[in-house]
Amino acid sequence: MREILSIHVGQGGIQIGNALWELYCLEHGISADGEMKNPDEKKLGSASSFFTHTSTNNMVPRAVIVDLEPGVIDSIKKSEYSGLYHPSQLISGKEDAANNYARGHYTIGKTVLKPVKDEIRRQLDGCHSLQGFFIFHSFGGGTGSGLGALIMQSLSDMYEKKSKLEFAVYPAPQVSNSVVEPYNSVLTTHATLENADCTFLVDNEAIYDMCKGLGISRPGYLDLNRITAQVVSSITASLRFKGSLNVDMGEFQTNLVPYPRIHYPLVAYSPMISSVNASHEKLSVAEITANCYEKQNQLVKCDTSKGRYIACCLLFRGDINPKDASIAAGNIKAKNQDRFVQWCPTGFKIGINGEPPTCLPGGAMAPVKRAVCLLSNTTAIVEAWMRLSEKFDRMFAKRAFVHWYVGEGMEEGEFSEARENIATLEAEYHDITADVVAPAA
Repeated sequence: MREILSIHVGQGGIQIGNALWELYCLEHGISADGEMKNPDEKKLGSASSFFTHTSTNNMVPRAVIVDLEPGVIDSIKKSEYSGLYHPSQLISGKEDAANNYARGHYTIGKTVLKPVKDEIRRQLDGCHSLQGFFIFHSFGGGTGSGLGALIMQSLSDMYEKKSKLEFAVYPAPQVSNSVVEPYNSVLTTHATLENADCTFLVDNEAIYDMCKGLGISRPGYLDLNRITAQVVSSITASLRFKGSLNVDMGEFQTNLVPYPRIHYPLVAYSPMISSVNASHEKLSVAEITANCYEKQNQLVKCDTSKGRYIACCLLFRGDINPKDASIAAGNIKAKNQDRFVQWCPTGFKIGINGEPPTCLPGGAMAPVKRAVCLLSNTTAIVEAWMRLSEKFDRMFAKRAFVHWYVGEGMEEGEFSEARENIATLEAEYHDITADVVAPAA
């Protein structure tokens, strides 16, 4: 048994969590109040990585849900899933971070850090063999960025050797929820760069376009979060269900992260089709694999044709023949030979899990027999960092809004330090592209 603790921070992280635990419950046959229908050893075993089996035969998510203001957590307490969580898992403060990283990190955030650490310890006391942590938060909000970074620093101090994987909502290119999003994003990236082992970025604009492709005329956050949940479910399927070629949590890092700081894989998912189109699609293994390399199936807007792939991890689930998966990966490699860095000749990791994807009732996605999630470490993601840096530079040149951060006890020098760190990260990505192996004499 290898347990994983999920930590949901701020409104974005919690709302992704709501969609995710709803999907997990459906996949494992757990009701909204935590009751498992006809539990047997196989069912309990598959759910044990993410759920705790209680003395009353209920299943409780192994999660800590924290926000600085009570509104979002109160909505969980009033929802259908209110009986699923232990009351101590839901931690809220009295006032929010007001979209200010410094409030979430230095002042208001400090007030909830102790109860969060106590709850993490309580959860881990019930674990036999902790595999690591999943942290869900947004880069742009005050709580997600400030408190998220504070919690990750604490985890690094307390559990240095354990894996820490982030699922982070990254600022979209055109749309923004707050004016100071570039500041919060650069500061939280600077604070968490050394603490996270692998970070999966999700950008609302890319998912919004996916929703449009599914025929949802006016997508809401629930639709966006359900797509994100489906992707996270595919990444974690091999940690929950038995499979012919399962991928362990540590294997993500070993296969995808060539240098500690280059740990931002691009995520793509296929098939992303509506019920109307499903009957007209063949959805062979080769087809869904090729679709993962199309722009419309990526969860961050960036042009992969301008970058080089360092490593790719293809996570198949459902009705998959291992031979077909190998052939599909081989075809992609042959077709995109020039788009892989020369110093990594192998380039592909394959995971196969027999459990097909589950669709939420009332959702726009069609139920399918097989799906694939692509995690690719590509230098094209530097485009997203450059966009963010440009927005940051424009505002910081005028010192706009900086006084709100300084007023919370933060030093202005931290802005320059964080920006330099991002510039170094961009330079490291460019160096990888330029690094060509010299031909043998």
